[in-house]
Amino acid sequence: MTVLEKGQITIHTENIFPIIKKSLYSEHEIFLRELISNGVDAIQKLKMVSYGGELQGAVGDPEITIAINKDQKTLTITDNGIGMTSEEVKKYINQVAFSSAEEFIEKFKGESTDIIGHFGLGFYSSFIVAREVEIDTLSYQEGAEAVHWRCDGSPSFELTNSDRTERGTSIILHLQEEELEFLEPARIRTLVKRYCDFMPFPIKMDGEALNRQKAIWRESPRDLTETDYLEFYRYLYPFQEDPLLWVHLNTDYPFLVNGILYFPKLRPDVDITQGDIKLFCNQVFVSDHCEEVVPRFLLPMRGVIDSPDIPLNVSRSALQVDRKVRSIANFIAKKVGDRLKEVYQHDRGAYIKSWQDLGTFVKFGSLNDDKFQKQVEDLIIYRTTADLGGGSTAPKVEVQASEDDPWKDAAASDPVAAKDDKGFYYTTLAEYLERNQAKHENRVYYATDEATQATYIELHKGQGLEVLFLDSFIDSHFIADLERQRSDVRFSRVDADLDDSLLEKDKASEIIDPGSNKTRSEQIKELFEKAIDKPRVNVKVQALKGEEASPPAMILMPEATRRMQEMAAMFQQERLTFPDDHVLMVNSNHPLVQNIINLSQGSIITGSGQSASGALATTLCQHIYDLALMAQKGFDAEGMKAFVNRSSQVLTQLTERL
Repeated sequence: MTVLEKGQITIHTENIFPIIKKSLYSEHEIFLRELISNGVDAIQKLKMVSYGGELQGAVGDPEITIAINKDQKTLTITDNGIGMTSEEVKKYINQVAFSSAEEFIEKFKGESTDIIGHFGLGFYSSFIVAREVEIDTLSYQEGAEAVHWRCDGSPSFELTNSDRTERGTSIILHLQEEELEFLEPARIRTLVKRYCDFMPFPIKMDGEALNRQKAIWRESPRDLTETDYLEFYRYLYPFQEDPLLWVHLNTDYPFLVNGILYFPKLRPDVDITQGDIKLFCNQVFVSDHCEEVVPRFLLPMRGVIDSPDIPLNVSRSALQVDRKVRSIANFIAKKVGDRLKEVYQHDRGAYIKSWQDLGTFVKFGSLNDDKFQKQVEDLIIYRTTADLGGGSTAPKVEVQASEDDPWKDAAASDPVAAKDDKGFYYTTLAEYLERNQAKHENRVYYATDEATQATYIELHKGQGLEVLFLDSFIDSHFIADLERQRSDVRFSRVDADLDDSLLEKDKASEIIDPGSNKTRSEQIKELFEKAIDKPRVNVKVQALKGEEASPPAMILMPEATRRMQEMAAMFQQERLTFPDDHVLMVNSNHPLVQNIINLSQGSIITGSGQSASGALATTLCQHIYDLALMAQKGFDAEGMKAFVNRSSQVLTQLTERL
């Protein structure tokens, strides 16, 4: 192989500005964030050289000022920070992508991590909106001379002496005609609040500070009160209900992460796939979305995460996902789990009152993260029909208290049963199983809809059976996961096949017609099957305990069948419809059913050949079936219409008999 030529690839510098304008920064407004960040860096650097004894004189009151001149169409950003010499201007400004922040951090390694810039391209975002940019600067160094730099966006620049007498730097932007919106004070105020609200130094315009400055997530939890946390939340999310509780993130090893995450009250229309946590880098706002940093199940949380260790692209508009990001996400999940343990152990009443919203986070996390599932498995609670007023022993939860834990020195008492705001008691699965071991070992009765399943719930309660409520949208998936974890436990919905303890088996088999030798059960079954006339409805006759307290009939669906139907509807993204195949359980012990048997044996004959009593019995059978369907929301429009018409007929026939 013959080498024809060797050399270096030539980069045409005239192409750099179109790249910056069109590729690196997609949002024009970003320039203001970058220039203010550079000003903050300059002030931080001045403080660092002052600490090192290199500054002659006082640092003074640090600030950044913004000035608008509509006549000259200029926007000026000024800081009173470290300033630059002519050599530093040549080095840091004329060499594109040479970051002075990187070099400064290396020089003062270990003294500060608050320098924002890392890429060296922030200044050049000025050319997104400006046709010409000027720099007027004076270094802090003793005997330094002020310099002035000018560039019109081409590779050419001009560097001259300046008559500036105050230490610091001014960036003067001569705005393009299409970018004059940035000469409006209201626009500037909006951008400062969005991107620079929590920068540590005042950002002023016309003598007024535009930014809040105080980033409470950078403070120790021991120095903050509940009022501090709530006021900060209300500032971030105005017009929202107060949060349930919060988690303060604060670690510097093996990565630096600060932040505050809040558990909000969840709205019914919440989109759990969309985050509302604000991502910062050294108090500079980066994004409203940090899905890669926060585990998926915590996306509905709100608050702030601030870390210089989260890798961003050059424009800071997107994350570069790597192993460190995944480690940070795991850290956040663990801190959330620790916080839930703290509240559960020290204030179970508050935990229970928040559970309706917290439960969604916890269950979703358990389904998606095995480590988190192990953390919270003893913290998952369920509303119960049992009266636990006498107290309930809950499993002790070991908490590794940090130095900043507000409960660190508190005596941990055994959790006791408590009510929520509606007066309902809650229990853990372990408590439920232990409490009901003698009645139904390792079997869990549960309801998914208190209103629809009220009859079934009362039936179980009447026989001393405790029912748990698993009625959130996530519970159908969560039950399956519980069964995977606890293969020895059987979950039975209250409207599935009935437990033997609810039945009086002897009564269902009593013979009441010696002539036909048919049992009570057989007669009722025959009567209802003829009245309903639906081959796919399986009529089953059983005698329920409780007599009049029990319903005349119930719709039952085997647990396995119902779950298969729910899963099919979910995967096909269809509305769950009531199946044609189901069981109508008729309660032979109910007085109404006994009266229907008597009516069916009446002797008054109508024109159709059927006795009037028999016709009424048939109508009542249909009516009882419809009532059972109604309790299960199994009616369609035609069914409801028929039910209303039949109700009128029944009432008419009954009044005629009076």
